[in-house]
Amino acid sequence: MDTLPQSILFCCDHNSVRSPMAEGIAKKLFGTDVYLQSAGVKGDLDIDGFAISVCQELEVELSRHRSRSFDEMENWGDDLSSFDLIVALSPASQRRAQELTRHSHLEVEYWPILDPTGLGESRDARLVSYRQARDQIHDRLIARWGTRNDAD
Repeated sequence: MDTLPQSILFCCDHNSVRSPMAEGIAKKLFGTDVYLQSAGVKGDLDIDGFAISVCQELEVELSRHRSRSFDEMENWGDDLSSFDLIVALSPASQRRAQELTRHSHLEVEYWPILDPTGLGESRDARLVSYRQARDQIHDRLIARWGTRNDAD
């Protein structure tokens, strides 16, 4: 397992499904051991209700999450170079993160996580897709950095 960075930014397309799930699950796994945030290429959607539901199953609270974009982060004075690592969860967010960090030595890592939006015709089928994305994120976080208890 790798050493946990001091700060990680998770990003995806709209900051409404994958990146907030990654941020919330990482906070549950690592607590205050690391500074965690998320953003999207666009911040134009509210947090997805299915993402909230499947994360509640792991006791991860997402209902208060407010979506934000890279541009909004910049307008609010958040500097991407203050993060140790950016984890992109979609190809579009990987391209945007690389574009924004091309003059810094910030590592951008791509994790190919399933985009569950629009998959499944029934509520139950949609929940299955969202659980798959959630579990991919959860498993990848643990495989990479373990949990707080691993450091004890």
